[in-house]
Amino acid sequence: MTPHKRIPGHRFLHSPGPTRVPDEVMDAMRRQPMDLADPRLEHVIQACETGLKALLQTTADVFMYACNGHGAWEAVIANLLAPGQKVLIAGTGHFSESWAIQAEAMGAQVIRTPWREGYPIDVQAIEAALRADTSHAIVAVFVVHTDTASGMTSEPGKVRQALDATAHPALLVVDVVASLGAAPFVMDAVGANVVLGASQKGLMVPPGLAFVAADAAAMKVAAANPSPRFYWDWARRQSPLCYRKFCGTPPQSLLFGLEAALGLIFHEGVGEVIARHQLIAGAVQAAVDAWSEGGALELFVREPAARSVSVTTVSVNAGIDPEALRTVAREQFQVAIAGGLGPLAGRTFRIGHLGDMNPAMILGCLAGVEAAMQVQGISIGSGGVQHAVAALASKR
Repeated sequence: MTPHKRIPGHRFLHSPGPTRVPDEVMDAMRRQPMDLADPRLEHVIQACETGLKALLQTTADVFMYACNGHGAWEAVIANLLAPGQKVLIAGTGHFSESWAIQAEAMGAQVIRTPWREGYPIDVQAIEAALRADTSHAIVAVFVVHTDTASGMTSEPGKVRQALDATAHPALLVVDVVASLGAAPFVMDAVGANVVLGASQKGLMVPPGLAFVAADAAAMKVAAANPSPRFYWDWARRQSPLCYRKFCGTPPQSLLFGLEAALGLIFHEGVGEVIARHQLIAGAVQAAVDAWSEGGALELFVREPAARSVSVTTVSVNAGIDPEALRTVAREQFQVAIAGGLGPLAGRTFRIGHLGDMNPAMILGCLAGVEAAMQVQGISIGSGGVQHAVAALASKR
């Protein structure tokens, strides 16, 4: 097998997950594993649980899993929904539909609200579906806070308002995989009963660790759920013994990394982390706005307030191959960006800007993408990078 030619420097990673892992997190993960009775391991696990609760601003129980975000989805479905029970899933695009398909595969009846491309969750449609459910058969409403395919962020608090307005007892379940550690989110203030996330995005840890936070109301629903489960079971994981919290051996290296990553977030300050993401996202959006003057591309999300601080999705005209653009950006300019997913495949590309990111890094990314578009002969307005510079400079 011929090895790949070494490229000097480092390749810019601008997918919306996995994201760049800070050196401090990589260093923490180099530690040797411990035996399961070592009290230092219990300290690490407790630090991760406490840190996640603090980041979520919740008193809910936190359960961690050796899995990705899809595993966290399955944990939620397995604990809350018995086969045949109903769940309402708010339309956000690719990831809400993926969650719906997974729930159906596990036997749930899924009610979908429609998704309008480029716009956030249709709260009126959710409220109408809840009012129509006079028997209160809907057990939960599933909401994706930030859909990384569309680059769109909705407001879960408005879904809670719909639940309260209809006096519906359904639980509010929020996916914060792509938003936690980047966008404002306060679990208890929002009124979310269950929140799930994963390690490989704003938490700045390699893929493979996910979590679920469940409040007392959710735990009560789970306790009454007759659906058989073992690995995902929240009740089995409520144990002072660390190996029982993970239904076996904990993923120690990832836990070491998460402890370090949470330390970085709190050292910088959660407010400062959020402000940094807003600043960098504004620079990306300014660049895309400038590029769009060429008539070949545009920002996918129509409502400025709904544009994610984690990832920007860019629509391209018919005849432009975003995958070819990605290849040129990655191989010629060492900038790795993401392609379209689901119904947006072949129609969009995505620039991730979350996690361990600073202004200089995003300028390098934008310069590489702009260069790749020039190589591909894509008509773009002038000065995309300059507009990003101006956006960054105006907020410093």
